Amino acid sequence: MTQAYAGPPYTTDDPEPTDHGHWENYLFATGTHADRERSGDAGLELNYGAAENLQLSTDLPVQYENGNGRRVGRGDLGFGAKYRFAHQSQGSLSPDAAFYPSITLPTASRKFGSRHVGLFLPVWMEWDSGDWSTFGGGGYQVNPGQGNRNYRLVGWAVSRKIGRKLSLGAEIYHQSADTRGGAASTNLGLGVTYAITEHLSLMASGGPGIHRSRDADRSAFYASIQFTR
Repeated sequence: MTQAYAGPPYTTDDPEPTDHGHWENYLFATGTHADRERSGDAGLELNYGAAENLQLSTDLPVQYENGNGRRVGRGDLGFGAKYRFAHQSQGSLSPDAAFYPSITLPTASRKFGSRHVGLFLPVWMEWDSGDWSTFGGGGYQVNPGQGNRNYRLVGWAVSRKIGRKLSLGAEIYHQSADTRGGAASTNLGLGVTYAITEHLSLMASGGPGIHRSRDADRSAFYASIQFTR
């Protein structure tokens, strides 16, 4: 089951782009555990505020699998552009909202990837109130390749700041099957962010799958070091 980690540390993304002229980067590792295998990736995610309300992003991953033997290799490159087209205004029920299309290029080693270009087309929304935030949405993944099928990812999260350094949250997300004859997955996750300094934070999330299929994800995790400037 392919996992698309979006708004660190959550699978569910938010619509807030990186501030104009600034960087927001992550050294990350992800993983899923199903009945038959463990898989995931690790690498570097780079985000740059290219203009007001516009973030440009790229992922540079290495993938791994541990099922019928161990495999490690270069992953597919990802590029995206998050554009926030709506802002939450005080006293209004309208949320922040962003369109965040991303493209995946078939740069993976022969052990991984479909050897085809992929495209993800999501919309994300967010409401903030004091120390509380709630955000979510979803999108459609074009997933070509032999045995693959296009799929949908939807999710919703809530988080709360606790003091100046700590943020805690929870999410639920669902992904339809990404292969012919494959299984959908639904997961719960708990997330934590701790700011070590103004420009350095630790992030982690994880939780169980709640889908009954043997092929669905039993658990998933994400961990990263965020550094900004």
